[in-house]
Amino acid sequence: MSFSVQNIPGEEEAARIDSPIMDYLHDLRERFAGLDAGDIADYIPELAKASSGSFGISMATTEGHVYEVGDSRHEFTIQSISKPFVYGLALEDNGRTDVLKKIGVEPTGDAFNSISLDPLSGQPANPMINAGAITAAGMVMGHSNDKKINRIMEMLSAYAGRPLSLDEAVYLSESHTGHRNRAIGYMLRNFNILEEDPSETLELYFKQCSVSVSCRDLAIMGATLANAGINPLTQERAIRGEYVESVLSVMGSCGMYDYAGEWIYKVGMPAKSGVAGGIVAVLPGKLGIGVFSPPLDKRGNSVRGIEVCNRISMDFNLHMFNVVQPGKSVIRSAYDGSHITSKHLRNAADRRRLQQRAQCIRIYEIQGDLNFSTTEVIVNEIVNRSSDADYFIVDLKRVLTLDQSACRLFFQLLLKLADRDKQLLFTNADAWPVLGKYMQRRLKADDKARWQSFEDDYALEYCESRILDTGEVTPVETEIDSFELFDGLTADEIDVIGSKLKKQAYRQGEIIINQGEPASQLYLLAQGQVSIKITLPDGKVKRLATLSPGLVFGEMAWIERSERSAAVTVDVEAFCYKLDIADFDAMMVDHSAIKVKVLENLCRLFSRNLRKANTEIGVLS
Repeated sequence: MSFSVQNIPGEEEAARIDSPIMDYLHDLRERFAGLDAGDIADYIPELAKASSGSFGISMATTEGHVYEVGDSRHEFTIQSISKPFVYGLALEDNGRTDVLKKIGVEPTGDAFNSISLDPLSGQPANPMINAGAITAAGMVMGHSNDKKINRIMEMLSAYAGRPLSLDEAVYLSESHTGHRNRAIGYMLRNFNILEEDPSETLELYFKQCSVSVSCRDLAIMGATLANAGINPLTQERAIRGEYVESVLSVMGSCGMYDYAGEWIYKVGMPAKSGVAGGIVAVLPGKLGIGVFSPPLDKRGNSVRGIEVCNRISMDFNLHMFNVVQPGKSVIRSAYDGSHITSKHLRNAADRRRLQQRAQCIRIYEIQGDLNFSTTEVIVNEIVNRSSDADYFIVDLKRVLTLDQSACRLFFQLLLKLADRDKQLLFTNADAWPVLGKYMQRRLKADDKARWQSFEDDYALEYCESRILDTGEVTPVETEIDSFELFDGLTADEIDVIGSKLKKQAYRQGEIIINQGEPASQLYLLAQGQVSIKITLPDGKVKRLATLSPGLVFGEMAWIERSERSAAVTVDVEAFCYKLDIADFDAMMVDHSAIKVKVLENLCRLFSRNLRKANTEIGVLS
């Protein structure tokens, strides 16, 4: 079996280091670093040399994202964690039927070094106890022990995505002190479970337990099992997919020995521990977790490792019986502000300014179920983009479910972006009050304003307004010759059309146009802000557009000589110029050229708005 190492690109690796998930893992390590319970294994002399303070945590997803903190690259021997992987190799070499004849799959509730042989057949109860693991090692194909250990090393290296090596000192220490395992080996030979002299098989077993790995390696090995046997970093297959379920099954029922029942009840992930202090846990289809901390409890499991896995499972709802949908398509669409603008229409100058900085706004339309795995995809994408943009809008309109782990990750992302003077905003979050409540509960009093939730495109409008904010307090009136409606008119022509205009002020909240009334005037907004709204059949009011100074409204019904299709209300105290339709029609007698130019400009405005609508429809579809 061959494999290749895939290095994470520097930019992606930097993003991973800066991820909110990394912040969480750092906090988790700090939380349990002071836990001093447990003892280092000393029945193998070399293991007794480990430092009780060593502590690493790593997570690897099936998407190929690896997160690691602490002593995650510190190497230690794999020990019993090798058992499920070698069992998988035995399955590949012999098939399920032959393996099941020699190794059972029933949990024992006993310690890892228990005999647990069937009194009649001598069959070991399962492959996770030493008796079953020794039998599995004996079923690995190879003409010599050297070839067998080389195959095991290649297999474990394929899982880890890098060449692994044997710790000779630990191997010799294991071999010199492995008297109980030798007794088990000879009992297996007595029942003909091992069909040859057990000495070589025992040495093979001692060597497989002495392979050096790191906490990061364990996480990737777990992620490989989670990914149906394909290493998510190298894309190399480590085990045939049809045997992955068998390996995970025995890890789930027997991997933590006499703690297996409580483990699967609390943590809910197939797992395997080793007496060197490692634990690997697997969430099928999602991720692998690796933890390293040498102090062990009375069952031989890492004390800190159990606490870490339990906490991660609780915080992110990773119990395997908490059924969730796959999340690779959770991001339905992603685009920036150059592809779509808010319903707040602006004058030409503001449009140019927005276009220059449009890419600093990123919008993500999310769909499906939001849990740890799916939200991690979103968080990773945003973190990768955080050097290019300042505003990140997450649209939850199409989300089906949202759990506590999603809230936690979004909260960590909110803080991470805020530290960089960047903003995370949400739209259509009202359907998920749990998110807002979580944010408000976790944010400090001075930071409450960082939680920003909007309806529909108001978040995009907020970002645009922040970009355009010049700090000016006094509103500036738009001069008549600045309206796009009058582009191309000479000064004399402006005077003519200006003489036809009537000026009127409006208070905030006042209705300028009522839906359904006849159209008799065209309006030019010189100052303030107005919104165009429509009342739907169910009585709900929907905003169609908001206008800034320099824009025209009421033109469609004015041209069609029809009833108003929408209402216009004043958002910010305003004044407008009004052009009566009768006055405009009368210009055909003495000022037909002016009328033609105005109508041409109206056509251009219609065309621009239509192109904008077509572009946005394409993006949204």
